Amino acid sequence: MKRKFIFTLIIATAASQLFAQNKAKPQLTQYVDQLIGTGFHGHVFVGANVPFGAIQLGPTQLSKGWDWCSGYHISDSTIIGFQHTHLSGTGIGDLGDISIMPTTGAVNVNKGDIKNPQAGYFSLFSHKDEVIKPGYYSVKLKKYDIRAQLTATNRVGFHQYTFPAAKQANILIDLAEGIADIPTETYIKQVNSTTVEGYRYSRGWARAQRIYFTAVFSKPITKFAVYDSTALQKGLTATGQKVKGVLSFSTTAGEKVFIKVGISPVSTANALLNINTELPGWDFNKVVADANNSWNKELQKIEIKTDSLSQLKKFYTALYHTMIAPSTFNDVNGDYWGADKQVHKGESFTNLTTFSLWDTYRSANPLYTIMQPERVSNMINTMLAIYKEQGKLPVWHLMANETNTMVGNSAVAVVADAYLKGFKGFDAKLAYEAVKATQMQDKRGLKFVKELGFIPADSTVESVAMGLEYSINDWCIAQMAKKMGNTADYQYFSKRAKNYQNYFDKQTGFMRGKVSATQWRTPFSPFESRHEQDDYTEGNAWQYTWLVPHDVEGLIALQGGEKPFSNKLDSLFIAKGDLGKEHSPDISGLIGQYAHGNEPSHHIAYLYAYVGQPWKTADKVRYILDNFYTTKPDGIIGNEDVGQMSAWYVLSAVGFYPVNPANGTYVFGSPRVNEATITLPTGKKFHIVVKNNSTANKYIQSITMNGSAYTHNYLAHTAITAGGEMVITMGAKPGSFGTQTADRPHSVN
Repeated sequence: MKRKFIFTLIIATAASQLFAQNKAKPQLTQYVDQLIGTGFHGHVFVGANVPFGAIQLGPTQLSKGWDWCSGYHISDSTIIGFQHTHLSGTGIGDLGDISIMPTTGAVNVNKGDIKNPQAGYFSLFSHKDEVIKPGYYSVKLKKYDIRAQLTATNRVGFHQYTFPAAKQANILIDLAEGIADIPTETYIKQVNSTTVEGYRYSRGWARAQRIYFTAVFSKPITKFAVYDSTALQKGLTATGQKVKGVLSFSTTAGEKVFIKVGISPVSTANALLNINTELPGWDFNKVVADANNSWNKELQKIEIKTDSLSQLKKFYTALYHTMIAPSTFNDVNGDYWGADKQVHKGESFTNLTTFSLWDTYRSANPLYTIMQPERVSNMINTMLAIYKEQGKLPVWHLMANETNTMVGNSAVAVVADAYLKGFKGFDAKLAYEAVKATQMQDKRGLKFVKELGFIPADSTVESVAMGLEYSINDWCIAQMAKKMGNTADYQYFSKRAKNYQNYFDKQTGFMRGKVSATQWRTPFSPFESRHEQDDYTEGNAWQYTWLVPHDVEGLIALQGGEKPFSNKLDSLFIAKGDLGKEHSPDISGLIGQYAHGNEPSHHIAYLYAYVGQPWKTADKVRYILDNFYTTKPDGIIGNEDVGQMSAWYVLSAVGFYPVNPANGTYVFGSPRVNEATITLPTGKKFHIVVKNNSTANKYIQSITMNGSAYTHNYLAHTAITAGGEMVITMGAKPGSFGTQTADRPHSVN
């Protein structure tokens, strides 16, 4: 009897523990694999950070070039230092600020090269020695037998270095090093026995970047030496183009040295304030746990059930990638450095940077309105501040610099979407002033838009891509004007939104460049793409002919009706032709001429729904989800593009996508998850159940919403934010769901 009682007690205790575990929030960070996207051309950041944090603390490698835009590529096994700012998924490199490298032995301030590894301070490493988790990075530096461990708060990088026994151990702070930029002025100073401060000004993609830092050490500095390039300087301070500082001391075997590095866009004093506020103590493991909890909290906003571990990894890694940027760009006291090159004191909103808007307006920003609504006002307020500082909304903003990268004024769509969805927390009147003023400029082809209704191909490169993006922007302004009761502006911008028609050649059936109202640019090939030389941006006529997400009905009519439209769309996915020797490597992930690796194609598979053929959307979406996103290092088919590639996956995997970036509706595709629960800030939940889902059962048969039949092949944003339950039933053959004219998605609500 006693033995039976003990056994029963064990079973009861185990059941109780299992129940407690089931009640606990899941550790979704375990499914994030930062190495996904480090191969091919993914260009993703690897290292330690917190969601939307100012710090991206991670290794930077010796190699340079396009595949090292983030400083890291899976093919490389070198490290020159651990740097505090990195881009993720971009097609251009920059940042890599405040490089710290632990070494042992004689001081060496020359990073060296791969041909003579012993001559430089860089170290080799093995990917087998890396431990990479959200908010944590660890690696062993082979050359020095040093274990490097990194974590971060929002504005502070926290380093832990475990040294071997060494008569001379060193910490090198190399302000010359960056990623694809040139230092213009650097400064370093030893403040006291445990503190060093400085700054790094540089010129790169961001033409005039500046970042300040303060570093606090757990171990007193025995010796501090400063260099300008490789020349030793006198004293404990130096200013120059390529300043470096080296701290030296002795270490015992297994001794841990900690460094807290605060960064600031404003001053070294603010950098120290950031440390004292965010990281006053020295408990490294607690900061690692806090960073993990921060990531877990964000990932838990959408909990999914799937058929496999690989699907969980793909989904949560994608969701993780959507939250690296836009990143914090102010101090704990609200100070930030503005686009007007002035310090703005004590602002009440969180100023942000790294706005890859040409990419993210398509689905990453709409995703934020679902998953990050509390951050949307900060994004809009930052854009409005930039408008006041530089006279227009951001195009591609980086560290208080307008890079003007990519075509169009994509911030217009983001601001309009937030306003039209009813977001508060920003000045709506100023928002409208900003979008209108931005689109009423004369620069970047807009003078021709106002005067001619098209941008002449001989006036600027990428004229077709530019003009099509401006038509989208104009449509967004028109909808804002309509909601605000501004009839005159609504009519004016609605007319301009139709300018896409001026680029459509009915004879060839493609959008193409024109040099006058009656003359097309010749010669013309719908396949050929000449990077930064022709009428398209990283694409060709096959891809750009569909870039009318704001007026799909108008595009259908332009192509001669539903049947010619669907036939042309079918042809896109099977057409074969030579892109030419000068095409951009961004044109990747090809299905015929559809290019999933580049953003202008992202909405195209969903266009079948507008002509009552949702099964074709399902076919294409499922293929892309399963084949263009994997769990391998080359598992992203193109540049991750600061969250956009990943946002496409997240939204499409749960079953819908915002074809129109600002009309507040999402078009159904083919859900890859079996269940998804979106937790809203109000405490409400939107629960999605997908019945009979499988590889074969990829077609939606029916949907119920809160128990009632739902026949529309689109979902309103308000339906998600209201909470409730949507049940999707899948099948192996196309059904009639969403095929009726009344149930098809439409451009205007």
